[in-house]
Amino acid sequence: MRGLRARYHLLPDQDEEQPVGCREPAGEWQPGWEGTPAASPALEEPCRLVLSTPSSILQDREIQELGSHLPPRLTQQPWHLLYCTRRDGFSLRTLYRRGGQAGCPALLLIRDTEAQAFGAFSATPIHCSNGFYGTGETFLFSFSPELKVFRWTGRNNFFMKGDVDLLMVGGGSGRFGLWLHGDLHHGGSRPCETFDNETLSPREEFCIQDLEVWGLA
Repeated sequence: MRGLRARYHLLPDQDEEQPVGCREPAGEWQPGWEGTPAASPALEEPCRLVLSTPSSILQDREIQELGSHLPPRLTQQPWHLLYCTRRDGFSLRTLYRRGGQAGCPALLLIRDTEAQAFGAFSATPIHCSNGFYGTGETFLFSFSPELKVFRWTGRNNFFMKGDVDLLMVGGGSGRFGLWLHGDLHHGGSRPCETFDNETLSPREEFCIQDLEVWGLA
């Protein structure tokens, strides 16, 4: 009985022997072995605006959209309702009294009688003043219906100014980005140099339905 002869054929990707210097280094990737997968980078937790009580002006989705534009140091901690027209009445004087302690940032939310929501953020409390105050972190915003944020242009420092008859946010050339009358029933918005903003409300002069001021305790 004749012995059987084994036959084989090299596969197209199979070499009989690699020349010296072309061998795969030890520990490198080999066919059929992938090693330990690299750890995925940790995902940064998104900035969240946390309100201690529900807002009567913004919905949860809008609150979170707005929160991503606040300075990160001011998120992930509860904001408290300092003033609202439903609870405290319509009065700019009362708003100043309840506007927060020194160094307390403020978030001003407004809804007009046409159901448009808009407002302003200030890194300092809203208060009565003889001149303009605030920092470059101040900005205006509007939901029309998508969120639009208008930040400081650097053209002037007319961030905020308030007296018993008028509260103003942004200015230049005699126009204010946002202003509120002392009775808090009426206000207005026009493009201004401070923020290069659009008109926040459908009308340059509007009637206020609800107003809230939020701050950190």
